[in-house]
Amino acid sequence: MRVHLILSSMLILATAFLRVLHAEQPAPTADEVVATMFARDSVRELASGGYIGNREYVLENHKFRKRAQMQVRVTCDQTGTKHFDVLSEDGWKSASKHVLRQMLVSESDSSRPDTRPRNRITSDNYTFRMVETSVLDGRTAYLIEAIPNREDKSLFRGRIWVDTEDFALARVEGEPAKNPSFWTRKVHFVQQYHKDGAFWFPMQTTSVTDAHFFGTTDVNIRYFDYMPVADTPTIAPDYSMMEAHHANR
Repeated sequence: MRVHLILSSMLILATAFLRVLHAEQPAPTADEVVATMFARDSVRELASGGYIGNREYVLENHKFRKRAQMQVRVTCDQTGTKHFDVLSEDGWKSASKHVLRQMLVSESDSSRPDTRPRNRITSDNYTFRMVETSVLDGRTAYLIEAIPNREDKSLFRGRIWVDTEDFALARVEGEPAKNPSFWTRKVHFVQQYHKDGAFWFPMQTTSVTDAHFFGTTDVNIRYFDYMPVADTPTIAPDYSMMEAHHANR
């Protein structure tokens, strides 16, 4: 009986000690989460050696009841620059030429090393505010408000979800920080990511644009067959030094 009481007391003390340790660890700030996300992304990009994948674009205009569809092959090199090859096009030719193809050109230009820093999700471009911790697709994520530091078409105003375990971007939702054109009333988009092995890839993007003349247009992008160019390293990368470096920037 005495041994049982001693063991019970030890378990109670151990539980209380763990609670104290947990209480002493403050929740990370939004800036700390984003800095860690940036550092982890840099490690993952380096380990992947770039990636390849396929996309399917579907554009639907409700006012004119027209539709355009496009199949695209994307290759992202080690610098982060994206290269696109249009595999097939079908439907509304004008929309394919002036909307979908221009989306590819814009994304490729913004991914270049000289322009990419100006549109990445970092403290240089945004002010962040922690909202809460929530569950997203069965995983825990930090929900953070992203406020653009300037009016820029390449930035957005909205929210991001950052996976608490991998510190990877899991979801982005919002609207452009600057209206893309005079004819556009409103644009709202949602981009979702998923984990595949050691890496996180985009899964789906949906956007709804309300324009003065064209009415409402939906663009849905489905991402599939994404894979890293290089094999996943057998030795787990050391995040600590890189995270410290970016946190102190």
